[in-house]
Amino acid sequence: MSSQRILVIEDDLDIANVLRMDLTDAGFEVEHADSAMNGLIKAREEQPTLILLDLGLPDFDGGDVVQRLRKNSAVPIIVLTARDTVEEKVRLLGLGADDYLIKPFHPDELLARVKVQLRQRTTESLTMGDLTLDPQKRLVTYKGDELRLSPKEFDILALLIRQPGRVYSRQEIGQDIWQGRLPEGSNVVDVHMANLRAKLRDLDGYGLLRTVRGVGYALRG
Repeated sequence: MSSQRILVIEDDLDIANVLRMDLTDAGFEVEHADSAMNGLIKAREEQPTLILLDLGLPDFDGGDVVQRLRKNSAVPIIVLTARDTVEEKVRLLGLGADDYLIKPFHPDELLARVKVQLRQRTTESLTMGDLTLDPQKRLVTYKGDELRLSPKEFDILALLIRQPGRVYSRQEIGQDIWQGRLPEGSNVVDVHMANLRAKLRDLDGYGLLRTVRGVGYALRG
């Protein structure tokens, strides 16, 4: 696991040191940045496998860091936060965070979340007709052209392509992609599906994404 490098962006040195110790003991390489700006610089220079991001940084909000990272990177981001409101959770996921942990948290839970994110990105390429998805490179192509997706759009497509033709309910998609953390009545899944459908259509992928009214979504196998 030595090739797995985790960047910890955390201004509290005591917390950062504990995270470094736990992650190092688990076999990861660990880099540390004590501010948002230093974190963005290290993310660009070090190309980490995963980022642990504190939300309350001294120079600017961790949510802004997520947005800046997502402009040119699909690296998994787990946010560490003491803000435990539904609105804040939805905001973070909408900005592009892959997961979040509420402080204080147990080291075993942190390691489990890290391993889940890394496991999702180390599977073999998946193909359905002219559509190919490479989880390791976070790359999707249709008829040879790259399909540029947000991290959540990519994860949804990866879920659907593993079982072409199967209809996934909104609840199943929310459980798998957002670990069931979407509030009841949220339209986040529908918004992401609409964006995914539009991007497929831009590459002449008409009809690839099927909506079953009142049930959910599927890829046409």
